[in-house]
Amino acid sequence: MFHPTMLRPERASTYFVQDRFNEEELTRLQIQDREITRTTCRGVLEQLAVDPTAVQGMLDVGCGTGGWLLEMAKMYPGISSLVGIDINTRVLEYAQAQAEAQQISQRVRFQVMDALRVLDFPAQSFDLVHQRFGNSYLRRWDWPQLLSEYWRVSQPGGAILIHEGSMPLESNSPALTRLFCLAFEAFSQAGHIQIFLPSQRDTVNTLAHLLEHKGFQRVQTHISTLEYRSGTLETRFLAEDMRRLFRTILPFLQKWISVPDDYQAIYQQMLHEVREPDFAAQGAMLSLWGYKPA
Repeated sequence: MFHPTMLRPERASTYFVQDRFNEEELTRLQIQDREITRTTCRGVLEQLAVDPTAVQGMLDVGCGTGGWLLEMAKMYPGISSLVGIDINTRVLEYAQAQAEAQQISQRVRFQVMDALRVLDFPAQSFDLVHQRFGNSYLRRWDWPQLLSEYWRVSQPGGAILIHEGSMPLESNSPALTRLFCLAFEAFSQAGHIQIFLPSQRDTVNTLAHLLEHKGFQRVQTHISTLEYRSGTLETRFLAEDMRRLFRTILPFLQKWISVPDDYQAIYQQMLHEVREPDFAAQGAMLSLWGYKPA
């Protein structure tokens, strides 16, 4: 259970939104969590060929508002301990409130922790370690140390599962394309690894090789397509996500790149285009997993 007494002095974050108490970003994460959790939670243990009865401990790194972990707790009621960590106390407070509202807080707990430092868990603590959208805070040089920590806290025979989304999102909105190009450039300048496009197999393979180098075996990758069409629930979620994203990300853009003077005009045009009746977009989700030898 998450308690204020668990708080430590918060360290600087590499997440692209520096203000941890930004209410708009919290709402955006809730929206994103609801949408993406439906995609990434379907038959997770079956996909990994893991016996659910053999899983007792699960760790979700960078858990955000907690949707993935909460859904896993409901899907697999036999798992006795599910732990979510994040550096942001605000999102953890929300996640814990959701666990209590769904009456699963006895098995689910959230803890403040910086994933870029040594994970505060004993060795061999978890049967499954999960990470989603780590590229929002991980730089190229952060990956090896974090994967070493995943190896350390994983049980022999345990699995590691990583989900990363695509950027830029391909769409028929010129303004949205322009905004994503700016974000792509800023993330590159800030040192975040380029794992955004399905066509970038070299980078996907690089991540797979990193897992293998750390000792994980039977490493596999899968890229699934996310389709957005005007009038669907998924597209309404996407439009609201984009509306908030390109406001909260502006300070990050201004830090790392030269933002065009007409940014606000581009932003307003994007809001119009994503609500057009012929709007269409396509994204991708990378799934990457491997196993610690038994």
